[in-house]
Amino acid sequence: MSEAGKTFTPGAGGKGKNKDVASPEQPSQKKKLSKAEKRKLRMEKQKEQKPDANQPDAPSVKQPEKKSDVPQKSKAELKAERRAKQEAERAAKLAQKGETSSTNQGSTGGQTKPRSEIIKKERPRVSDDIKVDDPSVLKRRAKKLEKQQVPQRIDSEKKVNLFNHLDQFERSISLTKELSFSSGGIHPAIVMLGLQYAEGYICGANSRCIAMLHAFKRVIEDYTTPHHKELSRDLDNRMKPNISFLNQCRPKSVSMGNAIKYVKMQISNIPQDKSDTEAKSLLCESIDSYIKKKIYLADDAISNILIGNKKIKDKDVIMIYGCSSLIVRILCDAHEKEEIKFRVIVVDSRPKQEGKEAAKRLIRCGVKCSYVLINSVFYMMPEVTKVLLGAHALLANGYIMSRVGSSLIAMVAKSQNVPVLVCCETYKFSERAQTDSFVTNELGDPDDLVHSNSSVDYLRNWRSIKNLTVLNLVYDVFPPELVSMVVTELGMIPCTSVPVVLRVRNVEG
Repeated sequence: MSEAGKTFTPGAGGKGKNKDVASPEQPSQKKKLSKAEKRKLRMEKQKEQKPDANQPDAPSVKQPEKKSDVPQKSKAELKAERRAKQEAERAAKLAQKGETSSTNQGSTGGQTKPRSEIIKKERPRVSDDIKVDDPSVLKRRAKKLEKQQVPQRIDSEKKVNLFNHLDQFERSISLTKELSFSSGGIHPAIVMLGLQYAEGYICGANSRCIAMLHAFKRVIEDYTTPHHKELSRDLDNRMKPNISFLNQCRPKSVSMGNAIKYVKMQISNIPQDKSDTEAKSLLCESIDSYIKKKIYLADDAISNILIGNKKIKDKDVIMIYGCSSLIVRILCDAHEKEEIKFRVIVVDSRPKQEGKEAAKRLIRCGVKCSYVLINSVFYMMPEVTKVLLGAHALLANGYIMSRVGSSLIAMVAKSQNVPVLVCCETYKFSERAQTDSFVTNELGDPDDLVHSNSSVDYLRNWRSIKNLTVLNLVYDVFPPELVSMVVTELGMIPCTSVPVVLRVRNVEG
């Protein structure tokens, strides 16, 4: 055996023995471990693998947080996050769409803006009829009237600054001076009616509406259809200059506006299989039906409802204002048909003094009446049991539009705890909302206030006085808090029910 294959192992006595080194071919014998030693060895290995928390370089292992430790977001925060995410996605889509459209139109030089940058045109809040102080509106109106061959009213130079946006109608300005009766122009019946409006011979919402509808019947009856045109379209075009002329004579009332919408709707719904004669006969019948149902039968129903519910009793003292044909009819029916004994206080005011006509009609029916001016209302109110008022229109927000002076009587009655009943047909209900008498109103002839019954008119030459302007307002607007009840052909309803009636009317068509 060589020296390389021997090792020296020291013994106890310092002597060593030579031992042979095991060759790789010989398997080494392993010592068997007990179960306790295996368990101990396994625990030591686990301890070596687990990092020491005291060592600074040991990486920290993040423990899973409990569900209760995670802060919960509120519904508002979650909603805001979703909305922000949706806005971001929408903006990205719009940007991508804008890029694709711009690349497609690159050859023509066109450029499409994203939808978010497009500014929508704001809808007009008021009509052009109450924008007289706007030069662009006046220019547009003049062009329209010239196209329709309708004479235009000259604007007055002496107006109150607060009402510069309204037309002021004066009798001294003639509308028929330069009127031409060419073919396709204004019908003679409409010309006569417009002059009666301007002179004040026909006044009152019901009277004006009935007269206008009868004039429309004349226009329809005298109409001849060209063979190359459609009946409904050509007839609608023929009606436009007639309506514009009436509006130049005097602004149309709410009831007239609703009646015009009805006539236009009937014209547009003419059956195509009808001949011209049958179509005109059908239109005239629909106009007669409108007058009968919306005015005459409605007045009968209002009178029966008011009397049937015993709103007028014996020994009542009823105050009325001006001359409302509906109010006069109700009082005459209560006196003649039901033989109710009551007294009426007729309140009147300048400039029209319509209360005189109401007092004449009531006295003719045998009703006991008293006639006072509006400055005596506060002294007469303590003996009044109820107030009956007519209405020019009922607005969508519950406000009542009536002749000027009605708000004063309603306020005095409210202060004395006297009930105020407004009698009005539903065809006078308007979709317009209004809270004051300044934005939308009508200016009458200022000369009506200047002229008096005295022998001397001190303000005859008021136009030459530099610092003097005369205001003749036609209507008042007062809130529903001053009204106890509104009596219509549908029954007695509060003022706040106007939108409901309008919705039902639109559904019925």
